[in-house]
Amino acid sequence: MNTEFFTVELAESGIAHLRLNRPERMNTMTPAFFPAVRDAVSKLNADGSARVLVISSAGKHFSAGMALDVFAGNGDLATMLHTGNARARLAFQDGLRQLMRCFDAIEAARFPVIAAVQGACIGGALDLAAACDLRVCSADAFFTVQEIHIGMAADLGVLQRLPKIVPPAVAREMAFTGERLPADRALATGLANAVLPDADAALAHAMKLAEAIAAKSPLAIAGSKLALNYAVDHPTSDALDQMTLLQSAIFDLDEMGRAIAAWKGKTAGQFEPLAPVTPV
Repeated sequence: MNTEFFTVELAESGIAHLRLNRPERMNTMTPAFFPAVRDAVSKLNADGSARVLVISSAGKHFSAGMALDVFAGNGDLATMLHTGNARARLAFQDGLRQLMRCFDAIEAARFPVIAAVQGACIGGALDLAAACDLRVCSADAFFTVQEIHIGMAADLGVLQRLPKIVPPAVAREMAFTGERLPADRALATGLANAVLPDADAALAHAMKLAEAIAAKSPLAIAGSKLALNYAVDHPTSDALDQMTLLQSAIFDLDEMGRAIAAWKGKTAGQFEPLAPVTPV
């Protein structure tokens, strides 16, 4: 599952770790990065063994987002970015939606995803971080909707997800000005769950969170994520109806017995992994 952009490891505990590994390029992204992330997350999801995923990066910065030379429109990219006529615009829309779906895979995964951010989290990197369930960062971290600086609207999910994470006025300020949101304000506005002194401490904290999640019933965790995701975009009454059906599907007294025994005994629960998903 390793690629030119990142490595992926899955521990026996069920904690998966995807680490961006192009620090010499500030972990910038190219079009090939997006399906690589989608495929890696989808493979972990289909396997069923992963209980939580931590996404981190090597080097000084989490990621500077999309490499600027992508927008030069050379070679195959010239076709992708061409919008000069109706047919080209239709193809552009389809290509863009495919890129969007790559980060949708993070949100749709049956396990929680935690981003451990240090330094810059810019542009497409913020799209990625916003698709995660939790975000922890180092004290030197900052978050930027960079796209406004290069004359475009951010289009890979941050404008849709950010207002559901931070106060809408903060999301608008970031989108309209492109100004950096530093770590302390990210914590104050709810974008970050915790701020740690440095990158190592941020990753350690993310792993501690991952350990706590991995010790719980993966069935209950998956159900909780499904319910939370649904509730974000639906009225409470609809979300409660969804919860009625969801709970009837995942309610398991044997699973609860193991969870209660582990909780009382202050030990890690012994749970079966989720069932594999057969690829279509």
